[in-house]
Amino acid sequence: MYVPCCFRGVQLGLRKYIAQRIIYMIILLWLALTVNFIIFNLMPGDPVLQYIGKLAGRIDEARLQEIRAHYGLDKPLHERYLLYIQHLLTWNFGRSYYSGSVSKIMTERLTRTLELMGLSTVITIILGILLGVVAAYKRGKATDTVLVVGSLITYSVPIFWLGWLIKYFFAYTLHWFPAGHIYPDSWVGNWPKDIFTYIAGRLYHLALPTLTLVLFSVGGWILLTRACILENITEDYVITARAKGAKERTVLLKHVLKNASLPIITSVALSFAFMIGGAIITETLFSYEGMGLLTWNAIQQRDIPVLSAVFYVSTLAVIIANFVADLLYGVIDPRIKYG
Repeated sequence: MYVPCCFRGVQLGLRKYIAQRIIYMIILLWLALTVNFIIFNLMPGDPVLQYIGKLAGRIDEARLQEIRAHYGLDKPLHERYLLYIQHLLTWNFGRSYYSGSVSKIMTERLTRTLELMGLSTVITIILGILLGVVAAYKRGKATDTVLVVGSLITYSVPIFWLGWLIKYFFAYTLHWFPAGHIYPDSWVGNWPKDIFTYIAGRLYHLALPTLTLVLFSVGGWILLTRACILENITEDYVITARAKGAKERTVLLKHVLKNASLPIITSVALSFAFMIGGAIITETLFSYEGMGLLTWNAIQQRDIPVLSAVFYVSTLAVIIANFVADLLYGVIDPRIKYG
């Protein structure tokens, strides 16, 4: 588990520190986007031939050149690179080889993925921290053993197996929840006018994908919280608090948990990257039409504009999340100063 060095902003004024971090973010983003461009544009094969599929033998070379020109594939590599950077910075991702405007598709799919990731992340963090505190408080007892063993099991099971088991049990065996999609089929052409009906229907279809992501991630949070608390529980300030007659629960919640929160905050930021990876598999498994399923379909179809846009948004989100986590360090721990 990565933990940023606490001394990064110690000798710097806040403004100078933020400026340096922004410059670092820009350089990191540029490097990531450059690698992304190289990977997708130097892949073997012709995306135009893949796009037209079986019609390749019936279309003359002039028409193929028109299609390449339409998507800018006839330009030299360096011109395509400059256009690629320009389009990403202006949120103009061009056109998908199959589905129209990438910007429109991304906005629609990103909203759905944020709903899934937001709900599952909030539940995972709250549940993981609470159970981690319980495990630390009951250390060495049966409750601690059950939580640790259960966390290791869920943390070790591949997400596609976990999702398949959840889908098979709750959708195909018990028939409690739908096996996929983002809303009931009956809504097509007849959207509910009542906002509560709409929210209930969306949550009903979010249940199994959310449960999959929560079970896949919560074990790591339980183990992390427990380890951070047990690491701080032998510190001098804990011994002092106990000597003053403070109850064990008060010591744990008021003193230990606050000082153990730094690596937890970092994990909140890094969980975005973890969740994005899990969302690709989960959304594909449950036919949930978000960024994950979009990414999988784009990989299958070699839809470079879509893949570039997905990579850009994911990279930007992870970089910003880590930047916010670094700034929050000084807020949570007064010992860390920016100037």
